[in-house]
Amino acid sequence: MSTTAVPLRPIAKGSLTRLWIGVAAVALAAGGLAWAGQQGVDPSPSAFLTQNSHASGVVTTESGLQYKILSEGTGASPTPADVALVGYKGTLLDGTVFDENPQAPMPIDGVVPGFSEGLQKMKKGGKYRLWIPPQLGYGDQVAGPIPAGSVLVFDVELHDFKSKAELMQLQQQMQQQQGAMPQGAGPQQGN
Repeated sequence: MSTTAVPLRPIAKGSLTRLWIGVAAVALAAGGLAWAGQQGVDPSPSAFLTQNSHASGVVTTESGLQYKILSEGTGASPTPADVALVGYKGTLLDGTVFDENPQAPMPIDGVVPGFSEGLQKMKKGGKYRLWIPPQLGYGDQVAGPIPAGSVLVFDVELHDFKSKAELMQLQQQMQQQQGAMPQGAGPQQGN
């Protein structure tokens, strides 16, 4: 059995140094481009909201709430006296998710003002994106993972809503039905 040897040429003197200088130059250039790309970008909430207000499909209300209709629903919109069943995902401007729930009941008048205003614009089955400015969210307060002065971004789907009076009536009917059940008439366990 014979082995064929492939002759390796020696590395020219200084080649490794030139290679490392090239790698460093590329890294510096990438860092410089990243820095240059951030110039002129103001991360403040007011600057973001001003820029966002010019985006296609974004509506800014008198209060400062911004929303975009992703999918229009049908029928009436909820009022402050209603409880909505919603799916939502809440993020910060940097994309950090601070809360999400696919199906949560929420009293319209029991959430931050910007979320309440946004829900009242929606119709059943609708999907909206809301940008809630700090003054309509948590303001200068820290709220769990949400830093003070944050713009809140919500993707919201309005599944359904009912008035608080309707919900109270349903609850009373359920309690009456449970009270009318004979003792031991619940679900039977198998043997």
